[in-house]
Amino acid sequence: MEINDACTAFSALSQESRLAVLKRLIVAGPGGEAAGAIAESLDAPASTMSFHLKELERAGLIHSRKEGRSVIYAADYGGVRELIDFLLADCCRGDKRLCGPYVIKENAA
Repeated sequence: MEINDACTAFSALSQESRLAVLKRLIVAGPGGEAAGAIAESLDAPASTMSFHLKELERAGLIHSRKEGRSVIYAADYGGVRELIDFLLADCCRGDKRLCGPYVIKENAA
């Protein structure tokens, strides 16, 4: 992940409702959840939620699909993992005892 992509993702997550949506969709699993159900659970107007969902999708953190008349949103686990990997790529200078599976780059021998 490039720094500009990370900035876009962090910008999307810097709003309380969008962070709540992402957390909810991560819990929901790959099947995702209908946009209307997400809006209702967060007590947000559909138009407002639509804006938030589009921002998260633009940032590569969620994706959508049509099912009949509904739009289903799900976490993009690859995109979320890329953001985590970006943050932790150089974690603790590669000391696996401290960062375990989050060490992305190996120190050159």
